[in-house]
Amino acid sequence: MRRRHHRRRTPPVAHVVHALALGAGAAGLGWTAVHGVADPVSAAVFGALVVVGEVLRVAEADGREAAPVAFAGALGYALVGTEAVPVVVTVVGCAVLAGRVRGGTWDAAARRVLTTGFAAACAQPLYGGSGGHPVYAVVLLASTILCDAVLAAWLTAARTREPFAPVLRDEVAALPGVGSAVCAGGAVLAQAVEAAGLWAVPVCAVPLLLTQTAFRRHAAIRATRRATVASLARATDLAGYTPAGHARRVGALSHALGRELGLGGRALAAVEHAALLHDIGQLSLVDPVPGGATAPLDPAERRRIALLGAAVVRRTGAPEEVARIVEGQADPYREQPLAGRIVRTANAYEDLAGGGGAVGRGLQALERLRLDTAQEYDPRVVEALTRVIARGGQ
Repeated sequence: MRRRHHRRRTPPVAHVVHALALGAGAAGLGWTAVHGVADPVSAAVFGALVVVGEVLRVAEADGREAAPVAFAGALGYALVGTEAVPVVVTVVGCAVLAGRVRGGTWDAAARRVLTTGFAAACAQPLYGGSGGHPVYAVVLLASTILCDAVLAAWLTAARTREPFAPVLRDEVAALPGVGSAVCAGGAVLAQAVEAAGLWAVPVCAVPLLLTQTAFRRHAAIRATRRATVASLARATDLAGYTPAGHARRVGALSHALGRELGLGGRALAAVEHAALLHDIGQLSLVDPVPGGATAPLDPAERRRIALLGAAVVRRTGAPEEVARIVEGQADPYREQPLAGRIVRTANAYEDLAGGGGAVGRGLQALERLRLDTAQEYDPRVVEALTRVIARGGQ
């Protein structure tokens, strides 16, 4: 489960990517105005497919977008090879803009234009004799989706202030799924049009639409799971067992720490999930603990709360690793996996800093954690926390 990041001022990296896409689109439009379009019907059909794909794109709760139909249509048009690169960029750019009637992020639109231009430019050797070897086509497709993954990771890392390497690793890890379907769809679309004409476009679009429907359902399931976890996380706040927003803040800080320490994918999702539910066992207490901090309690009582919390987590259908993290919160940190140490440190900082509202309290909290690294907290996690706080990651 990904963290819902707060809105921040658009970073310079995003301005650069947007400017590159705008420049490519403007240059392509100027070239097209002078030289014209070789096959207007083909441009109209592929442009319409991209528009439909953009309108039907899936927007996730964390701000990410997925438009496999639009991306496959743009890639197919680039691989057809009937138009010059500037024309391909112009048609796809105009179609992407037309498909933004439902709003959306400009990051995704810019990526679509730039990766299509990259694919169209690299596809030129396919139509020049020996350069059209099948191996070259495979390398071209792999390079195109990798280019898109790099752009996505660059933009995400800039907006969230997270390390680039783990973000890129997550983007690359996701490529065998939707990425492979997009590449195959684009390649099949181009080959079908070459063999059967433009009538092949709607036929080939059907499996792409089915892929997008499946992706939409998967996104809905993830959204439902996030909503369930968020509701459970708020239960301790509403019942008065923890300060308002405590679980949310610990979850956000644990996410940032996990990224800082190189976690990604399922491991990072498990850390955030466990952080959101780490206090759920307190609902078994007759009287709330002052401030919601369980550290002063008897070790046996802390262990009981952790076991009850893990039992609740298991009933939610969460992965077993999430339950184990919650269950181990009462254990010495050396007996916990890295994920547990992250949640433990984030929770302690939140308790000591009182929500991080005052800079002075945050610095005092960091100092307290450093002094307790011999017994309570992993020094490596505390140092990562220092870096996250220093650059404003929490």
